[in-house]
Amino acid sequence: MSDTPEADRLPGAPAPRERHGLIGHHEARAMVREAWDAGRLPHALLIGGPEGIGKATFAYQVARFVLAGGAAPAHGLDVDPSHPAARQVAALSHPDLLVLRRTANDSGRLPSMIPAETVRRVRSFFGSTAALGGWRVCIVDTLDEMNAQGSNALLKTLEEPPERALFLLVSHAPGRLLPTIRSRCRMVALRGLAPDEVAAALEDLAPVMPDLDRSRFEEAAEASEGSVRAALTLLSGEGLVVRRRTAELLDTLPAVDPKALHALGDSLQGDRGGALESFVSTVEGWISDHATGRRQSPSLLLARLPEVWDKVRRAAVDADVYNLDRKTLVFRIFATLNEAVRP
Repeated sequence: MSDTPEADRLPGAPAPRERHGLIGHHEARAMVREAWDAGRLPHALLIGGPEGIGKATFAYQVARFVLAGGAAPAHGLDVDPSHPAARQVAALSHPDLLVLRRTANDSGRLPSMIPAETVRRVRSFFGSTAALGGWRVCIVDTLDEMNAQGSNALLKTLEEPPERALFLLVSHAPGRLLPTIRSRCRMVALRGLAPDEVAAALEDLAPVMPDLDRSRFEEAAEASEGSVRAALTLLSGEGLVVRRRTAELLDTLPAVDPKALHALGDSLQGDRGGALESFVSTVEGWISDHATGRRQSPSLLLARLPEVWDKVRRAAVDADVYNLDRKTLVFRIFATLNEAVRP
């Protein structure tokens, strides 16, 4: 596995491009295979859904399948890991694959957005002939981490795609993307996994992540809200404890105890065992529950949710990128939530 810091990868876990086993999402896989067999594969798939459910893993699975010329068993997308295309995709060395993502800069830090100069590579990539004479594939992971300038640059090629070109666009919140981008893609909406599917994914990862505590798989899967990434975070260090504390405080909004916020902030200092990600994912899950109607608060305005989600995500990214004080982040996020739930 690569040692290069990547935005889509938890410490010790394989990157999505290195994963050949995809749990769940059978309908999405069947749709791609049927479209391929019928010669009607869309030029752009917008792969949306909650974070950590396998969207990027699905994108790389599709990329391997297409770049291997459909070399997979009937009705499936599983390319043999020994296939040259599979090995090249895992190594990001395939000449007809372009991946736009956040990666560490020269100082070893991850930028908060996909750099504009990275996005500009799209036009030259699709403007040249495929190196191996087949398809060219561009994966964007994620569109949520692309600014307006980058989105507009991407849109130019989406509007007039060349033949045998495929965009695989990953988004945690596709509804917030430019309508012009959404209208030029076929939406692939992936749902959160069932607890037994999350547990199966954890078992699948156990051989390459031997430090995972198998005795806690069921608890982590039940608490993960369908996200394998969330389950892995919960299994790391204080993840499950942080989740419980955060959930308890969210239930007290807007009358949150400042002392409890201080204690929660202290538990995030140093980000022991993915505690920060567990905190953020719990808050985002709370917002998502209200947005989808799974929870209802009479004082929380639905119109505020996109703005609240954006503020929370930006605050978390800034804290991670710039190593900001975790206690300050906790108070900042709860202040945002307090404001949202007040009339």
